[in-house]
Amino acid sequence: MEVLGQCSTTKARFGKLSLPHQVVDTPVFMPVGTQGTLKGLIPEQLENIGIQIILGNTYHLGNQPGEEILKQAGGLHEFMGWRRALLTDSGGFQMVSLIKLSELSEEGVKFVHPRDGAEMLLTPEKSMAIQNAIGADIMMQLDDVVTSTETNQDRFKEATARSVRWLDRCISAHKRTDQFLFPIIQGGLDEELRKKCLHEMTARPVPGFAVGGLSGGECKDDFWKMVTVSTDGLPKDKPRYLMGVGYAADLIMCVALGCDMFDCVFPTRTARFGSALVPTGQLQIKNVSYATDLSPIQNDCTCTTCRTYTRAYLHILFRTGHPSACHMVTVHNLMYQFTLMRKIREAIAEDNFPEFIKTSYLQLFGNPSKYPSWAVDAFASVGVNLK
Repeated sequence: MEVLGQCSTTKARFGKLSLPHQVVDTPVFMPVGTQGTLKGLIPEQLENIGIQIILGNTYHLGNQPGEEILKQAGGLHEFMGWRRALLTDSGGFQMVSLIKLSELSEEGVKFVHPRDGAEMLLTPEKSMAIQNAIGADIMMQLDDVVTSTETNQDRFKEATARSVRWLDRCISAHKRTDQFLFPIIQGGLDEELRKKCLHEMTARPVPGFAVGGLSGGECKDDFWKMVTVSTDGLPKDKPRYLMGVGYAADLIMCVALGCDMFDCVFPTRTARFGSALVPTGQLQIKNVSYATDLSPIQNDCTCTTCRTYTRAYLHILFRTGHPSACHMVTVHNLMYQFTLMRKIREAIAEDNFPEFIKTSYLQLFGNPSKYPSWAVDAFASVGVNLK
C-alpha cells in the first residue's frame, strides 16, 4: 500500500492499494456481495457509482456454485462479470452466524447446510482452495471466530492461539501469487491478548492485516479501545482492514484511529427495509410523512435514484411492495457510502480532517449535547476535541 498522506492530528491516512484487478483508493468502504452479487444490482451499476472493490463469502460460494464451477468459469470475476477488485472472507464468521449448525475442532469447522443437511468441513486448507478458485484479489485466513460478547476468557485464548496456527496452515496452503492473503487479528476485548496476537501475526510475511472479533455487540467503549490497540500494533506501510463496520459515525471514527478498509451489510440491508442514508442519519421512506414529499432522498446526491425519483414515489413503491423500491434505495445508499469515503479522503489530503469530523458529527447528532461519550473519548485519544 502506498500511503500518500497523513492527518497531522489523528492517525488517519489516505493512499492507494494496488491490486491485480484495481487500484483502490483508501480509506475505502467495501459493499458486501455474499454470494457473488449485491442484491438487486448488477456490476455495471456498481461501476457507475464508482465502487472499486466488493466482498464475497467463501462459505456460501463454496456451497453454491461450488469450487469446481468457479474453477471452470475462470474465477468469480468472470462468473459474475465484475472487472474490479474482490475480497473474500474466509468463512470463519459463519462460526458465529451459523454456530448452531457448526462443530469446531483443531482440524477445522464442520458445517451442516441449513437447507439440505449437507456437511462441509471447512479447514484452513479447504478455505484456501475455495478462495484460490474464487480468485479474489484479497483473501482472508480461516480464523477461529468468537463473538465479542462471549464471557469465557479461556475461549478467547484458545481461539486466538488457534487463529495463529491456522494462519500458518493457510500460508502453506495458499497456491497463487496473484492473491493477497491477510491474517485476522483476534484477542476479543483483552488488550494483552490482542497484543500477543499482533506480535505473532505481524511476524509473518503477509501484505496486509484485518482486525476481527469486533462489531459483535460489545459496548462502544471497548470497541474503539480494541481498534486503537490493533492499529497501534500494525505496520504503517500495510493496509488495515476493520471487519464489519458500516455506520457513518463509526467509519469516521475508525479512520481517525488509523483504519483503511471497511465492510458491512448495513447500507444494502437497511435499504431493503426502506431506510435511506443521509448526512443527518436515516430517512424511513415508508413513513407516511413522505407520501406527498416531491423532493429527492438527498438534494445534493448525484445517484440515479436522486436524479430521477422523489421520496413520494419511493414511498408508494414501498407501500405497495414493489421490488424496484429496494433497488433504488440500495443505489442511493451505496452512493452515500462512496461519497462519504471520498470526502474523508479529500479532508485528510487537505489536512482538515478534524474539521470534517466536527461538521459530520454535528450533522449526524444535531447537537453536541447528544454526542455519545464513547465518540468524544475516542476522538480525544487522537487529539480531536469533538465538542
